Amino acid sequence: MKKLFTAQELAEMLNLSVETIWRYTRQKKIPTIELGEKQYRYEKEAVLAALAGGNLSVKEEGHVYAKQGDYTYEDYLKLPKDLGYRFEILEGFLVKEPSPSIHHQRLSRELGRRLMTFFDNYDPEGELFFAPLDVTLTISNVVQPDILFISGARREIMRQERIDGPCDLVLEIMSPTNRRKDRLRKMEIYRKAGIPHYWLVDPEESTLETFRLKDGSYTLVFAGGPGDKFTHPDFPGLALDLDRVFYRPVFE
Repeated sequence: MKKLFTAQELAEMLNLSVETIWRYTRQKKIPTIELGEKQYRYEKEAVLAALAGGNLSVKEEGHVYAKQGDYTYEDYLKLPKDLGYRFEILEGFLVKEPSPSIHHQRLSRELGRRLMTFFDNYDPEGELFFAPLDVTLTISNVVQPDILFISGARREIMRQERIDGPCDLVLEIMSPTNRRKDRLRKMEIYRKAGIPHYWLVDPEESTLETFRLKDGSYTLVFAGGPGDKFTHPDFPGLALDLDRVFYRPVFE
C-alpha cells in the first residue's frame, strides 16, 4: 500500500506552500483521497504525475510564501488579512490552516470553562486566554495555542498585542488536516521554549493527553477520554468531566 501524505507533508516535499496544495485540491488539478469532510491525503507519485502530465504551472500566489524557512515575527505582522484562516510560524516556516470546526470550538469551550473555574481559585492573579492570540516564543516561532494559561508569577510576558514568552500551560486541539503539527513540531517548539505543561486533545480519538516538562523532556502524566477519571498531581482539585468535554450530538 502506497504511503499517503497530508497537505503539509506534501508541500514540504515539493517545496511548495500548503496554500498551493489546497488551491490545486479545490480546483481538482491533483488527485486526492478524501477521508472525510475536508480531510484529504495524497499519493506523492500520483500528484507528480498530474503536475507533469497536465503541464501545470506551479506558481505561488503573492509574496506570502516567498521565503519559507526564514519567516520572523516582523514578517508575520505584514501578512495580509485572510478571513477564515489562521497563521503560525514554526521554526521559520509559515503555516496556514482553515478556521476550526464546530466540534473543535465545542471542545475549546468546554475545556476552557472548566479550566477557568479552576484557575480562578487556584491562581487568582493568573489568566486564561483563547485563540486567536499571538504567542512569540522566539523570533521565528509565533504560535496561536487553542488555550493557554499564564500564572500570576509570569504576568510580565503579557503585552498589549501578544504574549511574549513561554506560558505556564498550553493546550492544543489537534487539527484533522495536520495532526503531526501539534503532535511533533509544536510539541518540540514548546519543549525548547521551556513551557512546563503541554496538553494535547485528539478530537477524532476523543482523548486528552497531558505532558509535564521534566529534565528537559515531556513526560506523559495523564491519558484518557470519556469514562476515565482525570487527575493531575500539579493541579489538585481540577475536575474535568471528560464525558461532557468530548460530548458530540448524535446528529453529527
